Amino acid sequence: MIQLVRPTEELKEQALEFKQEFFDHGEFVINGSELFDKTDDYTEWCRSIDANTKEETVSPDWVVTDTFFAVDDNERIVGIIDLRHTLNDFLKDLGNCGYSVRPSERRKGIATEMLRQLLDVAKKAGMKELHLSVEKNNEPSVKTIIRNGGVFDRSFEFDGEQADIYRIAVNSEIGFL
Repeated sequence: MIQLVRPTEELKEQALEFKQEFFDHGEFVINGSELFDKTDDYTEWCRSIDANTKEETVSPDWVVTDTFFAVDDNERIVGIIDLRHTLNDFLKDLGNCGYSVRPSERRKGIATEMLRQLLDVAKKAGMKELHLSVEKNNEPSVKTIIRNGGVFDRSFEFDGEQADIYRIAVNSEIGFL
């Protein structure tokens, strides 16, 4: 079982090890990490994501966003997920949510559970539906979205890749299958 927790300074060493595992596997983009993969300063990243949780302090080129680590029963970070409360022009094809599971923990249902729990956060935030984008060839992520009630909406091209947008009704009773 996992729980979603906000990144804190106390999680710094675990977070850096989490990020390094992606890099060690040749993955330099960590979806849903609010640019954690691009920063060298964990403390500053924590300040930035905290500021982005409030309308008054959100970065001018960002939208209000909640970011969570998924922590397992051993208090190990196994994933990361974010929730963008609105979509601006840049995000309209990227969606309300991104997520990643550390390479050593994939295919264990963690992404499905992270998304299920994030739907509760979205509901509490008053959101009615989420838009999620996924590359057509990312079958595990497509399954994660569908297991959480995702319904195909449309296709588009991003950076030369074919991708799809799915919608999930936040108050959906479909949920985790």
